[in-house]
Amino acid sequence: MSKIAMVTGATSGIGWATAEALAKEGYQLIICGRRKERLQELSAKVDVKTLELLFDVSDRAAVAEALHSLPTEWKQIDVLINNAGNAHGLGKIHEGNIDDWDAMIDINVKGLLYVTKAIVPNMVERGAGHVVNIGSIAGKEAYPGGNVYCGSKHAVDAINTGMRMDLNGTGVKVSQVCPGLVETEFSLVRFKGDKDRAKVAYEGFDALRAEDIADLICFIVTRPAHVNIADTLILPAAQASPTLVAKN
Repeated sequence: MSKIAMVTGATSGIGWATAEALAKEGYQLIICGRRKERLQELSAKVDVKTLELLFDVSDRAAVAEALHSLPTEWKQIDVLINNAGNAHGLGKIHEGNIDDWDAMIDINVKGLLYVTKAIVPNMVERGAGHVVNIGSIAGKEAYPGGNVYCGSKHAVDAINTGMRMDLNGTGVKVSQVCPGLVETEFSLVRFKGDKDRAKVAYEGFDALRAEDIADLICFIVTRPAHVNIADTLILPAAQASPTLVAKN
């Protein structure tokens, strides 16, 4: 019987690439996101059985409704990829937009918790499963203007550690992947559609691709049962810290 992997934030970037990579490994997919047409496009592209779930991870009621009413054949989720997340703005703390702060905390932290709470109890009951939380180098080191985004990713780092401790002995593995600069829609969202500003973030060096992160995730979830890769930091070769990047 094929294993089932659930990927949040599957409509673009790391989530999309991870869904494609897991499909190649033979996983059936539950793909989640807020853009119906993108979920349909992804479903049509992969050669495995898929279930599309349209909801916002920051909406507690929507998460509960979508995940607690999964069809019986989709309830036994083997791998959960908590990928959904966002960044808004790069302003100093005293100039920050409170709506942006709420969005980052609601999606990056609370959304991860809502989804985990809906899925992990079934894993514990079965004595098997794997949760992969997508963190960030921003969860390891803060940087100017990153204040609340960095805080949200530091929270993911702490939650990942606490989750691993709480699930120790249950048969459920917990891992974290912390990317550096990955050329996706990330900067376009952060700079609210400013394509020129977003483009500068990836100029002058060879940034990571979403596929690089997907490869690492696949490696992590396909290790033998006795192996858990608990935490990883993956950077482009040109990057040494959140702000130290060797550019041409």
